[in-house]
Amino acid sequence: MTRPGGIWQNWARTEHIRPQYVEYPSTIEAVRRSVRAAATRGRPIKAVGAGHSFTGIAVAPGTLLELTELSGLVSVDRERSRARLLAGTRLHRIPALLAPYGLAMTNLGDIDRQSIAGAISTGTHGTGARFGGLSTQIVGATLVTADGELLTVDEDHEPELLPAVALGLGALGILVDVTIQCVPTFVLQAIERPEALDEVVDNVIARADAVDHFEFYWFPHTDVALTKTNTRLPADATTAPLSRASRIVDDLIVGNGVHQAVCSAGRAVPALVPRINRMSARVWGDRSFSDASHRVFATSRGVRFREMEYAVPVENLAAAFRGVQQVIDDNDWRIEFPVEVRVAAADDLWLSTAAGRASGYIAVHRYWRADPTAYFTAVEQIMLAHGGRPHWGKMHTLDASALRGRYPRFDDFVALRDRLDPDRRFGNPYLRRVLGE
Repeated sequence: MTRPGGIWQNWARTEHIRPQYVEYPSTIEAVRRSVRAAATRGRPIKAVGAGHSFTGIAVAPGTLLELTELSGLVSVDRERSRARLLAGTRLHRIPALLAPYGLAMTNLGDIDRQSIAGAISTGTHGTGARFGGLSTQIVGATLVTADGELLTVDEDHEPELLPAVALGLGALGILVDVTIQCVPTFVLQAIERPEALDEVVDNVIARADAVDHFEFYWFPHTDVALTKTNTRLPADATTAPLSRASRIVDDLIVGNGVHQAVCSAGRAVPALVPRINRMSARVWGDRSFSDASHRVFATSRGVRFREMEYAVPVENLAAAFRGVQQVIDDNDWRIEFPVEVRVAAADDLWLSTAAGRASGYIAVHRYWRADPTAYFTAVEQIMLAHGGRPHWGKMHTLDASALRGRYPRFDDFVALRDRLDPDRRFGNPYLRRVLGE
């Protein structure tokens, strides 16, 4: 968000900048004018969504385009179950836009505050061994290129570019609309419960393969996995949603209020962290309910944190997780935030963390007022040793030379960037680091 005084900062407070100009286009034509004006003045230009990336991927040193007003449903193809949305549309608003047509997004992540363009551009994903990240749901997109022209990419217009444009890091142009392949609305049956950690880790692939959506959280210094299993049911299935009181207690009071206090206490007195984590593992994650899919996928996150997430080949997931356990023990660290473990299907997107391989994801977090450097550095080395690829929107240290060998289509993406943005109008320091000059 951009604050009074012209300072833009992301949600995690890891990035901030004072752009030269801030503009709020509400139409595609207004975006085109902004891009042309920036080119005339020789200024770089970047669009930002909700600022939920932990990296500098959206930092805009020249012209910053706030796309909040470029939002809403453009059209729906009922026959093919496709919806065209303006790029600034927030994920949490999409279910209401699709509901009149009986449609839903196939899968979602566990946070829904992002814009659709920001989410797909950074590789946002949920969990499910048979389901890809959000970008795999994109069947068409329109972007404004460096000369202010419109480029449409879909099955009828340069379809060979869709695997690049659907997850483009904001490096190829300004996304102004996207077309999503939807599914009929559905219900999710959710079962959340504590289980023995070793048994869950030893069988994580089988657990993920056996159900629609599986993940688990682990509070360091405990032997408990908080598992989450979601089963897809027809839209007309009987639901048993959480009551308003349960949501307030579980998600707002315990999940946010208590956890905020826990993080503050753990930072002040690190020796308390193991005891606090054991208490947290007892009070979190023991419930079952069913509701419309989007109400189950996403949860409220009120405690500010910093995050690193890596994708490894799914067959390496258990070993990589064991490595994280070991490095925490070896260094006697007191880690107050849980480790999150998820899975995703392989896809064919050029810069997807799941490109060409079924993937397991390990996300580590620190409270935003704690220094994550030592922890994240050690975890990153473990992930790299297991063939890891970093989430584009979360903290990591890799540059183009280190990333090139991890993505078979990396050079193809760079070549497309050279074609669409030869003067790097959409560049910034982060993109220079991860893609090269």
